[in-house]
Amino acid sequence: MESAICVLVSQFKIYAGSDGSSDTLSRDEFCRLITSELPAFVKNASDPAAINQLMSSLDKNNDGELNFMEFWQLIGHLASKQGGFSQ
Repeated sequence: MESAICVLVSQFKIYAGSDGSSDTLSRDEFCRLITSELPAFVKNASDPAAINQLMSSLDKNNDGELNFMEFWQLIGHLASKQGGFSQ
């Protein structure tokens, strides 16, 4: 599990850092991350409107970016769904 956490954190920073700040994902960075890393886990991952809607639902402070904790909510949801824990 430790290695899985390290991968999630490093991938977040790689994608977030493409515009210079590794602390948040912009809309474009989030789109690239989803389409490259999670296409089988995110429904309609190739649909920009679906990605925009997903990002808006995760962006709790409405700043147009996702910090790691906002992003982590998606990871938790996907892991729960994959494990059969969500209804």
